Amino acid sequence: MVMSWVVWGVLFFATAWIIWTYNGLVALRHQIQNAWKQMEVQLKRRYDLIPNLVETVKGYMKYEQDTLQSVIDARSKAMASTGVKETADAQGALTQALGKLFVLMENYPELKANANVLGLQEELTTTENQIAFARQYYNDLVMRFNMKQDVFPSNVIAGFFRFQPAEFFSVPEAEQAVPRVDLKLSR
Repeated sequence: MVMSWVVWGVLFFATAWIIWTYNGLVALRHQIQNAWKQMEVQLKRRYDLIPNLVETVKGYMKYEQDTLQSVIDARSKAMASTGVKETADAQGALTQALGKLFVLMENYPELKANANVLGLQEELTTTENQIAFARQYYNDLVMRFNMKQDVFPSNVIAGFFRFQPAEFFSVPEAEQAVPRVDLKLSR
């Protein structure tokens, strides 16, 4: 009689652990999906600001049409991207195109003094910071989800229910390079 209670107790705790582990994996998967959607909100905000910036600077930067077109093209590719890797690559290209635009804008004193341009730059900077935070949060959840699938004993449950590792939003190699700063004073 005592033996049957022990068996029932072990079965109860094993079943409870399986349910708890499975539900934890499902919850993490949903948190990752939510984090991705939150990042998409920030990316949409970025996409909406770019045409306003391009239109505002277009009149001043008559000789920089190639740069403006590369920003527009990079935005279009980023908006059309799907999946984590393709989106990360497209966002990297868009960031580089915007960086070139901002560098060129430094050569136009009228632009640096234009209130609309300054406001749009500030909004884009804020949005870029929010995108970076959203990317970090997403990657933290992916790491937790993937780690839970790799460690014993939860890896048994993950394998049995065929959970798949999530993909990190990685920074393209071009953005990983350390920028060179030249602090020499030119004479």
